[in-house]
Amino acid sequence: MSMTDPIADMLTRIRNATQAGLRKVDVPASTAKRALAKLLVEQGYAAKVEEIEDTAQGTLRLYLKYYERDGKRTGVIEGIRRVSRPGRRIYAGKHEIPKVCGGYGISILSTNEGVLTGYQCRERGIGGEVLCEIW
Repeated sequence: MSMTDPIADMLTRIRNATQAGLRKVDVPASTAKRALAKLLVEQGYAAKVEEIEDTAQGTLRLYLKYYERDGKRTGVIEGIRRVSRPGRRIYAGKHEIPKVCGGYGISILSTNEGVLTGYQCRERGIGGEVLCEIW
């Protein structure tokens, strides 16, 4: 069976791994997923990402971050949500880029300059397709 939304699959794997308390999650690689994983590391939501050459496509291994509070381990990623999907694309102009949780989280957009955070898009004055929100 073919997958219709590979980015939603990646986000679901990350969400499930965080809720299960796993340290790492493996995702089939693609150019968009590499850019998304790189942004997660840059923004501090993941510790690191490495690429495993196992098949023609390859696999991305994303190491998740956690913090300890009162002896309980909690994921840095509290929530992750797909916004634009194949059945309904959501685009935002440079003045309509959403702020997530009042600026606490980040929105990730696909632009003509690559995959960027909402903050980077506002700085550059560009819009694009809103891929997901992370908080």
